Amino acid sequence: MKKILCIFIVLIFLLASAGCVGVNGGQNTGTGVDNNTVQSNNDDKHHVLVAVFSATGNTKRIADSAARILNADLYVIVPEVPYNEEDISYSTESRAIREQSDPTVRPAINGSVPNPDKYDTILIGYPIWYGQAPRIICTFLENNDLNGKSLAAFCTSDSSGIEESLEYLHTLVPKNVKWLDSRRFPAEASGDDIRGWLDGMGLTA
Repeated sequence: MKKILCIFIVLIFLLASAGCVGVNGGQNTGTGVDNNTVQSNNDDKHHVLVAVFSATGNTKRIADSAARILNADLYVIVPEVPYNEEDISYSTESRAIREQSDPTVRPAINGSVPNPDKYDTILIGYPIWYGQAPRIICTFLENNDLNGKSLAAFCTSDSSGIEESLEYLHTLVPKNVKWLDSRRFPAEASGDDIRGWLDGMGLTA
């Protein structure tokens, strides 16, 4: 009887531990990336940052793969006020649609990129919300000095393209930013799809 009780207690502990991994502040942070820190993979020869906002985890998965392929640093953009399921629902009253309807909205970010000057190239990922990048991406672009850097965007969407969101994002950065190939990915994009995109930009050489 004692043996069965011990096994039962261990199972409860394991299930409770598993429940602690996953969504943190509206972000999928199951890889262990802390809210205000960069997961650093760079060596002295690589100066690439993959920055991502992902409310459901789909875009984060693409970012994880890109960072791994490039041996790049990974920064998770975490909102100061987290998004819950109701906030991003397809409802006329949702927080997401209110923000996307107002191009001046700039949701605050919890934390900042340490030593942003060390990066020559930044890949920035986001889901498409009502045809555009979430307004927190605008916050990120405007809060960081991107002068002279190379920038590429990637998004996740079932159907909407990336072009409309890019048109607006281009207006938020200095004119001397070099835009690289930007790409839309479905949520189920393979590692080969992501590598092909990175190869095409010459970032894996």
